[in-house]
Formats: sequence, structure tokens, C-alpha cells
Amino acid sequence: MSKTRYKTDYYQWIQETINQLRERNFNQVDWNNLIEELESMGKSERRAVLSLLTRLLEHLLKLSYWEAEKEYSANLMAAEIVNFRAQIQQRLEDSPSLQPELEAMYAKAYPVAIKSVSKLFSLPKDTHISLEQALDEDWFVVDESGES
Repeated sequence: MSKTRYKTDYYQWIQETINQLRERNFNQVDWNNLIEELESMGKSERRAVLSLLTRLLEHLLKLSYWEAEKEYSANLMAAEIVNFRAQIQQRLEDSPSLQPELEAMYAKAYPVAIKSVSKLFSLPKDTHISLEQALDEDWFVVDESGES
């Protein structure tokens, strides 16, 4: 019953699985789907950090180099940067084992951010934002007047 519930009512399947585990009814647990869900949760956390890091880098690149939009969008981009940094930090606090993977995630995120932003405007050849700079909440701070 639990295996079919997984396909027909996911939320109910979760509730039943939790109850089975709490009551130590291990023979009733849908182990295959539970293991699959746990693996998926781990991948999802990693993908979320990668996505947030990519968005952060895009916004930092825009704020750093998109002169045509700086006057109109600097404060909005700066607010988004604060938000992305906070979300990344929260996820790393919740899952500290992702910290050692940040360099590899950065290596994937940075080229995507460059490619994405390059569709909006031309970036200088020497464009670079390090992982440390990207995550440093004091780096590239914009004051209330929109000046960086």
C-alpha cells in the first residue's frame, strides 16, 4: 500500500513513512522510495546553492560592469546580492558539508553567469569575481545613493 501511496498521494506517503519510522515499524517502510527521496533531497540542496551562486555572480557582474543600467538598477541589484548571499549562507549553515564543494560549484556557476550576462552587454576581457569576493558581504557594497 505504501509503495502505491508514493505515486498517488506523496504527502500522505511522507506522513505514513514518518509514522512507521517513529513507531519502529521498519518492515512497513517503503525503503526504496525513501532512499530515493533522501538522495534527491541531497542533490536538491546542492542544486539550490549552485543556482543561488550563479544568480549572485550574475548580479555582481551586472552591478560591476553594466554602466547603462547602474543608475536605474544599482539599488535593486544590490538588494538582490544581499538576498542571494544570505540564502547561500543559510544553506551552508544548514548543510555545512556543502562548504568544501563551493569551489567546484563556483567553477560551474561562473562561466554560466558570464555567458548569461554577456547576452545583455559586453564584458571586459579581464572580468573576474572570485568566490571569496562573491560571498564577502562587505565586497562591492552599494551605498544609499547607488554608488559602489
